[in-house]
Amino acid sequence: MTLILVLGDIHIPQRAADIPAKFRKLLVPGKIDRIMCTGNVTDIATLEYLRSISPDVSVSRGEFDERGGAGHHQHAISVRTVVQGLSIGLVNGHYLVPGNGDVDTLAAAARQMDVDVLVTGSTHRFEAYEEQGRFFINPGSITGAFSPLEPNAVPSFVLMEVKDGPAVVAYVYQLVADEVVVDRIEYARP
Repeated sequence: MTLILVLGDIHIPQRAADIPAKFRKLLVPGKIDRIMCTGNVTDIATLEYLRSISPDVSVSRGEFDERGGAGHHQHAISVRTVVQGLSIGLVNGHYLVPGNGDVDTLAAAARQMDVDVLVTGSTHRFEAYEEQGRFFINPGSITGAFSPLEPNAVPSFVLMEVKDGPAVVAYVYQLVADEVVVDRIEYARP
């Protein structure tokens, strides 16, 4: 089993002061095998914090990630990896047209990347669903940073447990009324 922290749209300090303290308490070094971030890290301290949780950090470049800052020159527009036989793609939805989480656009991107699971961001809104035999996850914004599409974003992230089979159990963490609410979603490749 591999445990992956999936998060994104952080926007510290431009749109949010910090990752909520109730989330920071849950993100303990040594428990998470790798991190997949949909971008918009925007500061070096946050990138270093993510690396303190797990040294294996993949970040796709977000629309506010400027080249040369916070290590963004290292961030590709998309990342494809295989974990326990499951192919996972990572891209900030800003690079997809339309970039609003359109199901057909995301399905086309997943086919083009040839992945079982596609992780996207940019909408600042959590979503997870199965479509055309593939699993789609948008972790939302871990800080609850506002966006034009989601002015009152709910802070959220996903812990994705990848199992042999291959299968995924996604634990969705949302901060609702200052309480952490956790939901569970399962996906098995057909």
